[in-house]
Amino acid sequence: MSKTQKKAIILLSGGLDSTTSLAIAKSQGFDCYALSFDYGQKQKSELNAAANIAKTFNVTEHRVMKISLSDIGGSALTDESIDVPKFHESDEIPVTYVPARNTVFLSYALAWSEVLNCQDIFIGVNALDYSGYPDCRQEYINAFEVMANLATKQGVEGQKITIHTPLISLNKAQIIQKGLALGVDYINTTTCYQANDKGEACGFCDACEYRKLGFGEAGIKDPTRYQK
Repeated sequence: MSKTQKKAIILLSGGLDSTTSLAIAKSQGFDCYALSFDYGQKQKSELNAAANIAKTFNVTEHRVMKISLSDIGGSALTDESIDVPKFHESDEIPVTYVPARNTVFLSYALAWSEVLNCQDIFIGVNALDYSGYPDCRQEYINAFEVMANLATKQGVEGQKITIHTPLISLNKAQIIQKGLALGVDYINTTTCYQANDKGEACGFCDACEYRKLGFGEAGIKDPTRYQK
């Protein structure tokens, strides 16, 4: 890292969107620090994917924070009593929504940014062809950014903190095309809500369907490894 290179924290789940966000941050010349979470999710293969992706992109540091949103439950991704449903069109917020997850994740990133003297945080939220999660909207990100600059030492001292959402207005096909142009190999990403220990996807949850749709609309062969 050069002395003039700006640092950025990238929230890295190991999925398609967060990996593309990391690739974008790297392409913009940021010195990248990746942050993943072992938050009590039922499937942990995404953490293996995140570790491999962090190495591939040669990030300066990759940290995995262990927290327990499963103690709260209320989501099919963390609560053993709630099954992950098959994909279906609905205007309702799905049961795969994890209460306040992005707020928790961004708060950890914000804390680490103070230690690193870093004013840039990347998160791969997408407001178009996603599942309607309230913490993936631009108005939410704007509100968090305002809070971040009010609540931190560096914000109060005039070092403005920016929450970057490079994918916020892109559809899945556009995200895939952008990632491929930046050298992302999507076979290494894990998107499925219930992937097995090998990282193989179920093929029928919301995340799988949106991913398949994206590759189809992009005219790209789907490289995803599916369970037999």
